[in-house]
Formats: sequence, structure tokens, C-alpha cells
Amino acid sequence: MHCRVQPARWFWWGSWTAVVLVVLGACSPEHYKAEADREVYTIIDGKWQDSFGERANYTVGDVPALPNDIQIDKVMPASGVLSLAEAVAIATARNREYQRQKEQLYLTALDLTLARHQFARQWFGTIDTRYLRDSEDEQISYGTGAGFNQLLADGAVISANIALDWARFLTEDPRSSIRSVLAANVRQPLLRGSGRKVVQENLTQAERNALYQIRSFNRFRKSFVVSIVDAYYRVLQRRDEVTNAENDYKSRVASRERVEMEAEAGRKPPFEVDQAKQSELTAIDNLLRTQQRYEQQLDEFKIILSFPTDAEIVLDQNELEVLKEMGVTEPDYTMDAALETALTQRLDLANSRNAVEDAVRKVEVAADNLGAELNLIGGAGVSSTGRTEYRRLEFHRGTYTLGLEADLPFDRKAERNAYREAMIALTQRQRNLDDFVDQVKLDVRQAYRRLREEAESYRTQQVSLELAKERVESTSMLLQAGRATTRDWLESQDALLRAQNNLTGALISHAVAKVNFFRDIGVLQVMPDGMAEQWRPQRADAGDSPAEPEEILENSAIRDDIDADGGSGRLDRPSEPSAAVSQVDFRDFLAGPARIWEQ
Repeated sequence: MHCRVQPARWFWWGSWTAVVLVVLGACSPEHYKAEADREVYTIIDGKWQDSFGERANYTVGDVPALPNDIQIDKVMPASGVLSLAEAVAIATARNREYQRQKEQLYLTALDLTLARHQFARQWFGTIDTRYLRDSEDEQISYGTGAGFNQLLADGAVISANIALDWARFLTEDPRSSIRSVLAANVRQPLLRGSGRKVVQENLTQAERNALYQIRSFNRFRKSFVVSIVDAYYRVLQRRDEVTNAENDYKSRVASRERVEMEAEAGRKPPFEVDQAKQSELTAIDNLLRTQQRYEQQLDEFKIILSFPTDAEIVLDQNELEVLKEMGVTEPDYTMDAALETALTQRLDLANSRNAVEDAVRKVEVAADNLGAELNLIGGAGVSSTGRTEYRRLEFHRGTYTLGLEADLPFDRKAERNAYREAMIALTQRQRNLDDFVDQVKLDVRQAYRRLREEAESYRTQQVSLELAKERVESTSMLLQAGRATTRDWLESQDALLRAQNNLTGALISHAVAKVNFFRDIGVLQVMPDGMAEQWRPQRADAGDSPAEPEEILENSAIRDDIDADGGSGRLDRPSEPSAAVSQVDFRDFLAGPARIWEQ
């Protein structure tokens, strides 16, 4: 009876000991999350360059905000009237696509943490306990082990572990034994798969991918603020059209009443009364349609801000009045200077350029895989003496191995295909870069022409509005003198309404074209509050000739510099612009670049 109780006690004691050790060795999910967040944002901060913009508003939603991040409770006005700056800040904090971009940035850096971990010393530990019973004996055993594996930068793989086994026999001749074993192995590639460039290719790509995603995120931020500015002003444009339609309707009501009085006095024929009534009905219909378009566009803007469509918010009409007071200005860029700036400062172009370098490395790695494989292998295994002397390892009786293993390149069909695919991919990347350079040039030339076109259109619409006002005044006087018809006045009123709407549209189109232009040449940056700032790289001396695109790309090429341990070495960083960044109010940004960029 005693023998049957004793093994159970030993077994449960060992099992609970193992459970306690496992629980104590494990960390909480919150610990792992905090560790991942800290490692990810250390990577991002280390690769983030000042020329990308302010380090703000890039953390995911379940991570504590940074000190200069937008605090949404401090932005939302109690009145419900949103200024442009408030709308941009709210969109930055709430917009769903912006949140997705932040998450993508996080996930890319998270992938890099695992790629770096592949070259770190990876420790492991095991604990096990067993109860064994057969027809002859009963046994309780425990085992523990600890060790590490490590991949070195040159491809060598090292593993080492030490194990401790303890067993107790419980029947007939009770006895115990305890034994330790030390084992180590090494595998060193000598031909295929050796060398830092080949071994660290996945780490190199992961490092570069993290930098690419930071660039893409900052490029997105620039496009995002431009889209919010565009959407904000377009809503104000619709609201201005409603105001114009209201004034137009009131004028036509007054005209109809005046024509009716003159018709009753016999000074106007009845058909002119009908013309005035018809015009009034058209005006009220236009007012209703304009009001509907404004409300629809305002609701769509609420969705951009991630507000429900029934949220009680309106946009600040004073923003449009300020824009009208500023008028239009043209940037102090020549076409050649704009193209040169874009080719050196566009972040998406830098990614496309570096993709060619990635493809070159892929070809080199694929070529390495075509060769023979030869590995130097070695191992050692040492056990302790006797049944209980686990501290004494018998190195002189250990087992030691040293040898070579080879894989001759008799069958390399898959590797051959991969090599050809890598070569074709390189050719495609080169073509893509050439195409992207041409597309960037086209974007800049189009944005430059569009900006000049919108500026000229605004001046034209100013003249058109003045003429429309004069036409209404002169037609009104002629109508009173009996030298013009009601139709003449109605047509002049139609022209005035069109001119008013066209002028506002031209003003807003110019403002949007301006921020688009600065974004397309790569000098638009984003401040912590989500608004825009701009900076200009140092220009060449007046006597220097403009660099050719090929020269610009060559001078901007970036080389790899990964640390030997696979750490966060300097990687693929474009040169910093030498001009300081000038933070300005967004209205100043639209008002005139010459004084903003004054050094």
C-alpha cells in the first residue's frame, strides 16, 4: 500500500514544480505587447530622417500618444464650426485610411524585428516530468535542459545545450540516478550560402522595407493633407454657391414684383411678366439643387473625418474670405528648378530607385545558389560520470566529430529558373524606374502648367465678374429707361451668377493646385498639427549648370551598411537637404513662397 502512494506523491510534486517554473518563466501578454511596441518605434525613430517631416501622429491607436501628437479632445471646437486647421487635425487623428497607413508602418517594422532576431542568440529551456510503470518496476523521472542556437552573419550556425536527467526507481531496489549531458554543434558554409551579402539578404531587405514604408507613410501624409485641404475648400465652394443662389433668387423675386407692377400700369407687356415668373421658378429650383449638393458634399466630408453624417458640424466660411483676400501668387520656381527638385526630393522616386538596387542583390544571391554546396560540420557530446556525479563531465570520454558535407550541383533546375527570374525582375525594375522618372517629370510639368493656368483663370474670372456686375447695372438703368427688355436683365443676372461661382471655383482650384505642386516636387512637409510646411533644398550656385537626371540619380544612390550582428545599422539614407525648415501658417503657405523660403 505504501509503495502505491509514494510514486503518486513524487509524481505530483515534480509536476507542480514544473508547472510553477513554467508559470514564473512566462510573461504576460501586456509585457509582450509593450516590448513589441518599444522595439518597433525604436526602429522607426532610428530610420526617420528630418527631411521626412515631424515625428508625430504615426503611432497606432492602442499605443500611448506622443507629446506632440494631436489630442482630439483639445481640437474639437464646442461650437461645431471647424476651421481648416481643426479639420486637418481631426482628419489626421480619426481618418480610417490614415489609421490603416499607421498600422502598415507598424507591421513593416514588426517584420524587421523578427528578421533581426534570426541573427540573435536564441535561448531555450525545457522541463519535463514522467511517471513510468511496467510489470517489473516503477519510475519517476525529471529532465531539464537549456541551450541556445545562433546564426552568424557569415552563415555559420552554432547550437549548444546542456541537459540534466534525474530518475528514481521506487520498487524492489529503490535507487536514484542523475546524469548531465553537454552537446554542441557547428555548421559553417564554405561555398554556396556563405558570405554576409547572401546570408543577410533577408535582413537587408527587411531593413530597407522598413525605410521604404517610412517614406511611403510620409508621402501618404503629404497627399493626405492636400486631399483634406481640397475637400474642405470644395465644401466652402458649395456653400458659397448656395449664398450666390440665395442672392440670385432674391434679385429675381424683386424683378418679378417690379415687372408685375409695371405691367399693371401698362408699361410692360404680359409676356415679360411670364418671363420673370419663369426665371424666378428656375432660380428657386437652382437654389434647392445647390443646397442639396452642398449638404451632400458636407456629409461626405464628415465621413472623411470619421464623423457620422448627422454630426452637427459646419465649416468656417471665414476661411474662404481669407483666401479671397490673399488672391493668387505664383511660385518662384522655374520649370527646370522644379524638375530638379522633384528628382532629388520625391520619396516615392527614392523607393523606386532603391528597388533597382534590391533587384541587383537578388540576382547576386540567385547566382550564388547555382554553385556547389560545401559545409564544414563539427560536434561534441560529453556526459557526466557515474549515476550521481552530474557535476563532473568526462571530456576525455566525449564524442567529437569533424567533417565536410557537399551537395554537388547536378540538379539546379529550380535554382536556374530562380536566377533567370531574378535577372528579368532586374530588367523590369530598371524599366519601372525609367518610367517612374518620366512620370514624375510629367506630374511636375502638369502641376506647374496647371498652377499657372489656374492663376491666369482666376485673373480672367475677376475681369469677368466685374463685367457681369457692370452689365447688370447698365441693363437695370436701360430697363428703367425703357431701352432694354426684361429678358436682357435676366440674361445679365444669369451671367453674374455664373461669374460669381466661377471666380470662387478658380480661387480654390488655384489654392489646391499650389499645394499639389509643392507636393509633387517633394518640398511639402507635414507638421505635428497635421498642417503643411515647406522647405527648399540649397540651390546650386548661379554659375553651376543644372544636373542631368542620370547624374542626379547617381549622386542620390544609397549604399548598404548593415552591422555585423544584423542590427540597426545605417541603411539606404538619402542625403539631408542643407536648408532649414521654416514652419509657417498655412495661409502664409498659400500667400507667397518667396517670403516663406527667405533664408
